[in-house]
Order: sequence, then structure tokens, then C-alpha cells
Amino acid sequence: MTIGLFRIVTSIAVVTAFTGIFASVNESQLPSQAVVGLYFVDPRSFAVMGPNADFRNDSFTVLFNPTSTTPPFFQIFDQRFLAILGDAPSFREIASNATFAFAHEAPVYNEPTDEVFFSSNDGGPLGMSDLNHNNVISKISMREVEAALSVNATGPVNVPITQLNLSDSIQMTNGGTGPYNSSLLLVTSGRGSLPPSIVLVNPLPPYNATVLLDNYFGRQFVSLNDIKVHPTNGKLFFTDVDYGFLNLFRPAPLMPFQVYRFDPVTSAVRVVADGFNKPNGIAFTPDGNTVYVSDTGASGGFLGNNLTLPASIYAFDVDPVTHAFKNRRVLAYADAGVPDGIQLDSNGNIYSGCADGTQVWAPDGTLLGKFFLGMSTAEMIFAGDGRLVILAETKMYLAKIAAKSIPLSGPAAV
Repeated sequence: MTIGLFRIVTSIAVVTAFTGIFASVNESQLPSQAVVGLYFVDPRSFAVMGPNADFRNDSFTVLFNPTSTTPPFFQIFDQRFLAILGDAPSFREIASNATFAFAHEAPVYNEPTDEVFFSSNDGGPLGMSDLNHNNVISKISMREVEAALSVNATGPVNVPITQLNLSDSIQMTNGGTGPYNSSLLLVTSGRGSLPPSIVLVNPLPPYNATVLLDNYFGRQFVSLNDIKVHPTNGKLFFTDVDYGFLNLFRPAPLMPFQVYRFDPVTSAVRVVADGFNKPNGIAFTPDGNTVYVSDTGASGGFLGNNLTLPASIYAFDVDPVTHAFKNRRVLAYADAGVPDGIQLDSNGNIYSGCADGTQVWAPDGTLLGKFFLGMSTAEMIFAGDGRLVILAETKMYLAKIAAKSIPLSGPAAV
């Protein structure tokens, strides 16, 4: 059947325009079996929409879904996305709770236990956290996920999650990575007068915690947002922004919004990049020479959204001596909401959570495709090679694809 300029080929669930769009993608490049939810949308099909077209006037609530496809599905803009998906990709809902935004950020995959750890929304809608209530860290067993999927061949499953009982030193967790020295490496936004911090948490009971940093020369940070370990020098790099204030659980900012470097050996901390509106997600290439930082300035909390502010990912060179971020350039401007948390695969492709799901860009800045959910995702994590776990606030998804993960623990010896 035909919808506008698009012809749905239902046998393999591929959408192409009727005039040779994606002619370079031949049958041998398509997945070897019928894959429901695999849709091509060639940029040439919408380059000119015409003077009377229904243009989008809000990137947060009006999403780009020209095929009107029901999520979840794979939305493909460039044939290179096929290599990421592989021969038989799948996309399944694995956990849900309609009344609680339990799956927000701070995802960490712990391989020894085959578990993914993550935080609930801190201060946002359905987060059940505010000035007087902390958010929570939970975990999900990927073994239980795999077992549930094997029993239920299609449709969603709802695998139970386990909430952790953590130390009161951990307030409003928003970012995480690792495992780092066998521990979860978390950053917190703080709550009220309680300071933002970098914290190590044992992934095993009793989940004991060690605070590594909670100030900048005696001054509280604004509200720490995300963190990564540099893959070769072992330093910790983290972003600081005002979302604690904008979500009404932190005081007004008293410092600029910046990216910092923390040396876990000497405890020295310094600024490595500034000039952002709202620095948010951060990720390094496997060689550590390039770093990506998202700026989510368009998302303003209680002040509302401002579509004229940044919704972009920037690339920087990492100075090999000072570790300062240099040679800033735009990698991408997200078409849906803002790009939040960032992860990379082994080929250097960049994944980020946006208002419509998880979007993927090539290192040259080309939008390759989307894990289209029709709802906001702030973060995602590879749970080993070929398993991408996506956090979508009230839901969690697992995409089984061909892409491989990269180590997030830093160098072998820190």
C-alpha cells in the first residue's frame, strides 16, 4: 500500500520511496530473514516538502515519523546502519512500570553478574524524587531477560527489577559508567544542601559506597550529570550543569557549567572545557584521542524548552599532555529533543538518547538511523557485544544487533 511518498514492502518491512530511493541497497545487504520494524527513509524523499507541507514546530513533542509506523522500530537513513543492525536484529520491551520513571540514566553493565544497573529519574516527571526524596538505583538481570525472551518469542516481557539500598551519601544519581576497579562509578546531582559527588559503589551486597570527590576547592559543584573514564590515561571526566536547580531539588548555580577532569590517584581536579549552555553526556573514542560532549541547552526544566538553544553533540581533540578538550566542532544537531547520554560502539559510531528514542551517528556526523521508540530515552548501554539496553523512563528495551561494545573501565591498570 502507499502512504504519501512511501511504499511499504510488508514482506520485509522495509520502506522506500517509489523512485529508486536506496537503490544502492540491494537484497544481499538486507537482513537474511523477515524483520518486522525495519524501515528505510531516504533523505531525498523529504528534502523538499513543498510550501503547503505540515512542518514540525516542536522537536520535543512532534517527532519525525513520515511512515507513521507504530514503535518500536528501526528507522534507517543511511545504509551503514545495516552493518550496525546485522542480519537478524530484534527490538523488545523487557521491563515497564507506567507509574514510575525507574529507568532514566547511569547505566552500568556488570559482566561478572550479567546485570545492568541504572537510576530512576531525579526530579523529573514520574521520578518520585524531589527536594525531600532521593531517587533510586536498580538493577536488572540479563540472564532473566534472556530467559523471558526465550519463553515469549514475540511481544513485550516485564522482567522484575531489584532496587538497591544505598548509603545516604548518594543523593540523586544521574550518571554512571564502568565497572571501574570492579565498582560502579557514579556521579550524583546532590539534593538540597547535600553536595554533588563522584562515588564508587560495590555491585555486590551490601553495596557499600566510597565518595571520591564532593567539592571544587571547597565549593559545591552545581549538579553533576555524567562521567566517563579515559581509556588510556585513567582519569575521570565529568560534566556539571544546573538540572538539579531546574528540577527544583538543588540551589541556584554558583559556578559555571563545565567539564572537569579528576585524577583518582592524586585527587586533583581541574576544568578541561567550558563555553557550554548545558554540558550533559560524555564519551571517548576507544583510543582516547577524541571526546564527545552533548549540550542539552534546549531542555530547560521548569523554565521550559527553548528550541533556539543547543541540542547538539560536539567533538573535541583530547590534548595528550594537559587532557584539555581542544578544536571544538559540531558532530550533530539532534532533530528530536536533545541528545542526552552518549555511548560508542567498537567502530566509533555515536549513540545518544533523544526525544524519539536512541539515535546513531557515524564519526563523520551522518545520522545513520534510530532505535525509534516514540518516547524519550536519556541513556543506553551495551550489555556486552550485540546487546543494547535502552532506558526509556517507564520502560526498558533490548535491541539485539551486530554492533560490539567498547571497554568503559579505563586502562587495564589505573
